[in-house]
Amino acid sequence: MRYFIRTVQAVVRKELRQTFRDKRMAAILFIAPVLQLTLLGFAVDMDVDNVPTLVVDQDRSPASRDLLARMLADATFARTQEGDDPDGPMARGEVSVAVVVPRGYSEDVKKGRPAEIQVLIDGTDPVRAQSAMAGVLEFLTQESLHMATARAVAMAQASGRAVEVPMISVVPRVFYNPSLKSPIYMVPGVAAVVLLVVTTVVTAMSIAREKELGTIEQLLVTPMRPVALLLGKIIPFALLGLIAGGLVIAVGTHVFDVPVRGSVLALFLGMLLYLMSTLGTGVFISTVANNQQQAILGSFFFIMPAILLSGFMSPVENMPEWIQLISRLDPARYFVQILRAVLLKGAGVEDLAGPLLALLTFGVGILALGTLRFRKRVA
Repeated sequence: MRYFIRTVQAVVRKELRQTFRDKRMAAILFIAPVLQLTLLGFAVDMDVDNVPTLVVDQDRSPASRDLLARMLADATFARTQEGDDPDGPMARGEVSVAVVVPRGYSEDVKKGRPAEIQVLIDGTDPVRAQSAMAGVLEFLTQESLHMATARAVAMAQASGRAVEVPMISVVPRVFYNPSLKSPIYMVPGVAAVVLLVVTTVVTAMSIAREKELGTIEQLLVTPMRPVALLLGKIIPFALLGLIAGGLVIAVGTHVFDVPVRGSVLALFLGMLLYLMSTLGTGVFISTVANNQQQAILGSFFFIMPAILLSGFMSPVENMPEWIQLISRLDPARYFVQILRAVLLKGAGVEDLAGPLLALLTFGVGILALGTLRFRKRVA
């Protein structure tokens, strides 16, 4: 047993020296995660504002100008053009929304008749289209309510009756992300994706490189057991992955103001179990690949579906049921859930027993499978 431990320690020291001697590998482990998180955190922004808007005011009255001024005063819309034909600018992609106020709008409002306004929305980008549509509907609903209230008050005053306008006051309270900033929601998912990419690819490449260069056979000629060699290769990347994960969380909290409301122990435990899964996947891929190029291709064959099924961009609940069943095999899904629960909702270990157990099961399973294949390949 003592010889086994000394053997593992020797391989760990060798792997750490080799990793830090290779500046490209060190950059992948430390600089790449921070750089990727920073770029993706700023680039992946689901907030919709300053939507390019074309104004077609056919009524050209004080009422129509006042309506358009109030609609465009909100940061959601940005008046970029004025004209008479919305089809051309929208087809060319110059505007995403066109607001058309037809002739007779002011007369209809003055005489209490239903007034119509046409809003054309480019549906190429569904997220922007839905947000723009919601913004328009909310504004026009409030505008209609304001007009109806003013007319009811005027009629009551004209008849000498008391003014009674029943209203329902809605006071929403937003938990966990009161400012509704998308980076606070997206950055934890980005952190899970970055760790998935870095640790899986680096582990697969490291073992595949030994096979490609033939050095793994030289090591196995010694009395070293295959399990000791595998542990010695995994442990350094697990430690480096924890450090890289800490750097990623630090960047998220300091650059994007992502809070840390929950248990640090739950965060550390979730990250450790997640690294078991990603490193185990890297080991398994390396047993299939014969060189580094195959290891990289195999890693991305696993990584892309894992990212799509993790709930990083869109909620898992919105996916078809059969896709949701497949996503239960995705460790990134559980780690994204853990990160958002710990960082944003203040969850602890007991609150995350389900995702932590899932990660433990997946990590032990994939590590065991990778170890068995590794021993079989080197036997």
